[in-house]
Amino acid sequence: MQRREIVRRAIEFGNPPRLPFFLGGSWSDRLASVIKGFPNDVCDCWEMDRQERGWFFDNPEPDDWGCLWARTELKNMGQVVHHPLKQWSALAGYQPPNPRNPFYFARIDAGIADADDRYVVLTSHFNLFERLHMLHGFERTLEDFYLEPEKMHRLIDMILQYKIEHLDEAARRFGDRCHGIFLTDDWGTQQNTLISKDLFREFFLDRYRQLFDAIHGHGWHVILHSCGRVNDFVPFFIDAGADVLNMQQPQAYGIEALGAAFAGKVCFLTTVDIQATLPGGDADAVRAEARQLIKHWSTPAGGFIVFNYGDSEGIGTTDRIAEVMFREFYDLRNYWATA
Repeated sequence: MQRREIVRRAIEFGNPPRLPFFLGGSWSDRLASVIKGFPNDVCDCWEMDRQERGWFFDNPEPDDWGCLWARTELKNMGQVVHHPLKQWSALAGYQPPNPRNPFYFARIDAGIADADDRYVVLTSHFNLFERLHMLHGFERTLEDFYLEPEKMHRLIDMILQYKIEHLDEAARRFGDRCHGIFLTDDWGTQQNTLISKDLFREFFLDRYRQLFDAIHGHGWHVILHSCGRVNDFVPFFIDAGADVLNMQQPQAYGIEALGAAFAGKVCFLTTVDIQATLPGGDADAVRAEARQLIKHWSTPAGGFIVFNYGDSEGIGTTDRIAEVMFREFYDLRNYWATA
């Protein structure tokens, strides 16, 4: 069976023959040499996010939205330190980038050239909420849901229109060579969501539905990443049409509680906890959590994809511990067939 079909069946609860694996990065080659026959089922391309003004994940220069980035102490993608729409007076004359700029798509062909029979994902970071606070500033964004709701609606609509046109151009160029779109919007602290459910309904639910409908209209799955304890928003993500949720902090959600509420309703793309478990370096704890995740978040029909964070140093762990996790998931790849 083709690897893309294994992933599709996991997403659509179509009884995949084994667990699929979303490795990405350099781990795909390294683990393939460590574990004979280790699966690498997804080709994930980030090149659509590269900015003509210079910003990319290894280069914190200005981006095409006018956001200025600075390096963080730990090598990472950096963070925004200048928000071009911090003052609402700048909104009237502001123009977003051209979503159909050929620059954004020029490297994708090379990025997916070796996909073979894998499931192809185009990643599109910084969506409705993340781009909103990058443009307006984090604190002002949270305040202005209350103080300036009309301006906030206008700005979010501008971002939404950009994303829809950007993905429409990707569809025109790559069509059925792509199978899923990976979106990011971090919505949580370690304790709760950043805004109330009422505010989410007012400002975001219908707009996510429009964005996800556009993606589905191109024949693609919606894969949504959101960090933090976002349990209260999971029903909204599912209602809007998310097919897959990339959730990287299982301990923050409560593994059994989240599984009891949502297993079978959405596919989980996940890893052992990147903040509470992997950095601890306890191999037995890593193995135990992997088993717990399969038990509570997957179903006999699918609904689970193994995920690789991809930067051991960035989350305070080692490649050795990451390998322990993958070996355990690999040993569990036929869990439902043998349960």
